[in-house]
Amino acid sequence: MSPPLRNIRLTIQYDGTAYLGWQRQPQGPTIQAELERALKRMTGEEITLTGSGRTDAGVHALGQVANFRTSAGIPLQGFLKGLNSMLPDDIAITGVEEVPPGFHAIRDCIRKEYCYHLISSPLPQPLWKNRAWVVPGPLDPAAMEQAASLFLGTHDFSSFRASGSEARTSVRTVSLCKVEDLGSRPFPSTRARHLLVVVAADGFLRYMVRNMVGLLVEIGLGRRPAGCIPEVIAAADRSAAGPTAPAQGLYLVKVEYGPGGAIPEERSAPCLGTAQ
Repeated sequence: MSPPLRNIRLTIQYDGTAYLGWQRQPQGPTIQAELERALKRMTGEEITLTGSGRTDAGVHALGQVANFRTSAGIPLQGFLKGLNSMLPDDIAITGVEEVPPGFHAIRDCIRKEYCYHLISSPLPQPLWKNRAWVVPGPLDPAAMEQAASLFLGTHDFSSFRASGSEARTSVRTVSLCKVEDLGSRPFPSTRARHLLVVVAADGFLRYMVRNMVGLLVEIGLGRRPAGCIPEVIAAADRSAAGPTAPAQGLYLVKVEYGPGGAIPEERSAPCLGTAQ
């Protein structure tokens, strides 16, 4: 009788600039495809990774989570070192754990947290080109923070849902939404106003965070009032919200799981560029 398959969970960090996103695609490089290729070299098996969710082309991750099943007896440290030696230098494994057979990276997720970097600057920011959205006009952090708080709670987020979304429902519960003025803390220094939008929820629709950020920027530029959020949510119409923020400013910070699958708070990754 063959031994039962092991269930292995990976925590993954990546720079999404050169990829068409997380999910394997025939027309170009993806994070999932790179990882599965490395896993096949290590195990000799056809491995299918289950990621906690898809990140789009150009989006980064500090704490993406995925799991796979294997009959290979490779030690956890062997997976950690072996995968990192085989992967491109813009993808890294930061954690490897053996989890119960029933663990599923998507179904067992209870909360995800994203952050988005915004730089208000009339000048180009070459060192942040693929890391943030550089907005040429002045932003009002106080108005944006006031507006961000109005996203909290359980709502139908149809106004922030991109076309083509396969989600069965557009109702989500946002438990954290804030705008931080980072001042001079980020490195490399921008010598400009640097803001961080942080959003956590029990799940996200396609482009949901980027569409929320797009509306917050409209508010920050004075084009929309800070109190418009409830009206936009109630419209349940994508045309009622703002533009979609570009992908390069978005980071999947961490994925949280329930009892038996929880990732301790101290192991979550900080947002790139913020002070430690």
